[in-house]
Amino acid sequence: MSQFAVQFQNVTRWYGQVVALRDVTLNFQGGVVGLLGQNGAGKTTFLRILTGSMRPSKGVALVFGAHAFGNPDLYRRIGYCPDHDNFFEFMTGREFVETLLGIHGFAGPERARRASAALDRVKAAEFADRKIYGYSKGMRQRLKLAQALSHDPELLILDEPLNGADPIIRRDVIDLVKALGREGRSVIISSHVLHEVEAMTPHLLLLHKGRVMAAGEVREIRGMIDRHPHSVRLRTPRGRDLAAVLARDPRVTELHIGEGVVTVRTPQPDAFYAALPQVLLDAGLPVHEIESPDDNLDAVFRYLTEG
Repeated sequence: MSQFAVQFQNVTRWYGQVVALRDVTLNFQGGVVGLLGQNGAGKTTFLRILTGSMRPSKGVALVFGAHAFGNPDLYRRIGYCPDHDNFFEFMTGREFVETLLGIHGFAGPERARRASAALDRVKAAEFADRKIYGYSKGMRQRLKLAQALSHDPELLILDEPLNGADPIIRRDVIDLVKALGREGRSVIISSHVLHEVEAMTPHLLLLHKGRVMAAGEVREIRGMIDRHPHSVRLRTPRGRDLAAVLARDPRVTELHIGEGVVTVRTPQPDAFYAALPQVLLDAGLPVHEIESPDDNLDAVFRYLTEG
């Protein structure tokens, strides 16, 4: 039996002349991982192959050591929350969850118990007995989460669960994923918003134009941040004096003076930050705030995909 929950080996998928995934190879042992990429990066194709609903054009996709496509034995082991709605609108939320549990082989009191537990966990119990056609977007999102969790899957896949969600839903989804991680569950979350995924997991996979651009923990991705050029903003009432001092620093390649702020560009951020306190002390110049718009995951994502 494979030690990995997910294994992709040179997986490629194309639609006509359009390549959605290009030669993706990865191993995922478990835990919570964020699948990050802009719209059109190939995230949904990746997840459809992972859930067995789509066959790779080339390569091998394994889930728990078995081929994902056309493998009904895997369906009960996977929970999938899609980015789109696909409900039986005439049903109540409870009926919908119970129907899907029936497909997974649950019946009678056990089916009802599991449905109630899942609806309670995602805070959907209060509207679970209303018809789905009257649900708001937030209610629909909670219902999708409930059906994905109800059969207690070994692997939970969430496709853009925060897309278009209101602040309350966002908070609840983030809290839910963090709780699942603490329980030792395996969860893959796709998103195009880096800071939201960072709030749920330190494990990241960056996908761009069908290719894996980077993979690792936040600290490793932040190591990439320190390897690309930074812009640094220094707020000071003596902008021209500070600019004159920083212009002599060999680590500074660009410099701009604004209203109460000096912005520099450096390809050596670590060395620049290390030397800056002494430079300011020697010059005797007041600096009220130092910030870098490039010191975050959005910046490294832009750097990896545009650089």
